Amino acid sequence: MKKSTINTIIGIVIIFGIIVGYTLLTRPSKEELAKKRKEDSTKLVAKYKEDSTIKAKKITDSLRKVQIIADTLKAREQRANDSLSNLGKPVKKKKTKKAETISVNDITAKSDSVRKAEQQLKSGSFSLSTTGSKKPFILENELLKLRISRKSGFISSVQLKKYVTYEKSPLILYNCDTTFKVNFYGVNNVLYKTSDFYFEPYCTDNRFTGKDSMSVKGNDSLVFSMRLYPDGADSVRAKDKYIEFRYVLRGNNYMIGFQIRLEKMQDILGTNSNYLFFEWMENLRQQEKSLKPEHNATTVYYKPAEDDVDYLSETKDDEKQFKVPVKWVSFKQQFFSSTLIAKESFKEATLKVQTLNDTLSPRYLKTTYALLTVPYTPSATQTYDMSLYYGPNQYKILTKYNLSLERQIPLGWGFFLLQWINRFAVIPIFNWLENYGINYGIIILILTILLKIVLFPIAYKTYKSSAKMRILKPEIEEIGKKFPKKEDAMKKQQATMALYKKAGVNPMAGCIPLLLQMPILIAMYRFFPASIELRQQPFLWAYDLSTYDSIANLGFSIPFYGDHISLFTLLMTISTVIYTWLNNQLMGQTNQMPAMKWMMYLMPIMFLGFFNNFAAGLSYYYLLANLITFLQMYLFRKFTNEEKIHAKIQENKKKPVKKSGFQARLEEMARKRGYNPPKK
Repeated sequence: MKKSTINTIIGIVIIFGIIVGYTLLTRPSKEELAKKRKEDSTKLVAKYKEDSTIKAKKITDSLRKVQIIADTLKAREQRANDSLSNLGKPVKKKKTKKAETISVNDITAKSDSVRKAEQQLKSGSFSLSTTGSKKPFILENELLKLRISRKSGFISSVQLKKYVTYEKSPLILYNCDTTFKVNFYGVNNVLYKTSDFYFEPYCTDNRFTGKDSMSVKGNDSLVFSMRLYPDGADSVRAKDKYIEFRYVLRGNNYMIGFQIRLEKMQDILGTNSNYLFFEWMENLRQQEKSLKPEHNATTVYYKPAEDDVDYLSETKDDEKQFKVPVKWVSFKQQFFSSTLIAKESFKEATLKVQTLNDTLSPRYLKTTYALLTVPYTPSATQTYDMSLYYGPNQYKILTKYNLSLERQIPLGWGFFLLQWINRFAVIPIFNWLENYGINYGIIILILTILLKIVLFPIAYKTYKSSAKMRILKPEIEEIGKKFPKKEDAMKKQQATMALYKKAGVNPMAGCIPLLLQMPILIAMYRFFPASIELRQQPFLWAYDLSTYDSIANLGFSIPFYGDHISLFTLLMTISTVIYTWLNNQLMGQTNQMPAMKWMMYLMPIMFLGFFNNFAAGLSYYYLLANLITFLQMYLFRKFTNEEKIHAKIQENKKKPVKKSGFQARLEEMARKRGYNPPKK
């Protein structure tokens, strides 16, 4: 057999093997096939539910129409019989009037029974729970005041007792009776929503039995439940079956234990019900003075079970659907959040944030929404263990729960260096200093001084580099005179770089230290607007360091600036312009391009409009950083011997220029190819 033929056969065998191997590798596993069958089954069940609901409605409407027609025919027949029996008899008006009155009563009675039938169709197995008292139950600990609605059985209002709004009124996160509901299909494909029914309280603790207001302190705890009972025999509720919302409130904790329990409800839920749906919605309220920063910080955060924390858009309406397990969902505002946490995870989730055009109240901010899916298995008892967090977005509080809740605070999580600066330097210093009861304006001052001390070596190196550049300025100007033409720009640049190299000066030495300081500046930019520690803390003329410090309201709005004057921002801008001018003088950059020169002065002016609505604490920090930099520059210039630096430069110029290893290798390669570079 020829070698080419053998190679052909081997090639065919290899190709066949690759095809078979690829088929085996890409073949779905048993788990994937089972998952696919389950998904197909779920889709069929959902389609079945939808079709069955439509058919049931059509059948109900048809029966109602048939009943109306039958009633109409019966009434006509009765009137015809009455007319035949009264032929030849004198007509008694009084009797006729009485017959008409009876007919009206019959119609009213039939209307009532129709309404009852419609109500029965809607409420199904919970018709006895469609009415009830509107008086809420009050649960309190040292941090929270909760109102539990009898209708829906959920928390209708949350007050954070240690905080107030910018108007000094009680801080209410939300206020609505039907923020949370459990949706499920019952028999005959009736869709039930727990928010449509009235629950009954249940408490086994003798301390709270029979009370509408309950409170706990310290290490004490309170267990309180709301139960929804289905209809039983003889028009009474079946107390051995129920849907229960169970709350566990501890004395000094923002976290609330929350459990949903279904007891003996397998006969109420449809046999094809494989899931329950938790629907949660809040109309969030404005709590801070500056609406725009708060609005831009409000959105829905979520934690996938196997991934990092993420969030919906903060600046526009957004919606996402997840087919993966979700650990928790949080309705996050600038400084506070409402979070629903699963002990295990929610199977699927649909999340939404939007700003409604028809505002619900003057304090309305945004509407946040979550639809969470959990599996249901028909059994005597089914429980879903969860937790609710209502509280501040404070790093030292959120980290204690070990749930990654602290990642709602924008500390620069996308870049490790930013978050390290905030987590391991800025926040610990803040927490340490606030234990001494120091004003937060002084804390920011101390923090700025400490950061400047850490950056002192970098700042000194930057100044020395600028001093060398300033000393070489006359020689650089001479080079400029030697090459005045534009076409000699390359020669001018080469001569300048050669001078730097002979003098031992690195022109980038002043830029590198500045780049090393940038992460700290950006970290501060992230920290101050998100720091609840600064909220409503006064300093000098600013009564709240977490928002803008207005010293005058203009009465009109200037584009890109606003309708007020923030003094800290104004002072920061002035100091930045002065710093830019001084830095140009020290660096000897008087002959730079006019466009670049004006750009350096234009940037601080742009910051004036940008920071005018920002936290006063941030502008105050940048102002302090500039002032301390001025002091450093004065001390550096006073104690730096520029004559000594000049002598050192002249000495370096006499030494032979040492070639770098890279340059030596390039020249060696050129020589091997027959090229001899000119000697300098």
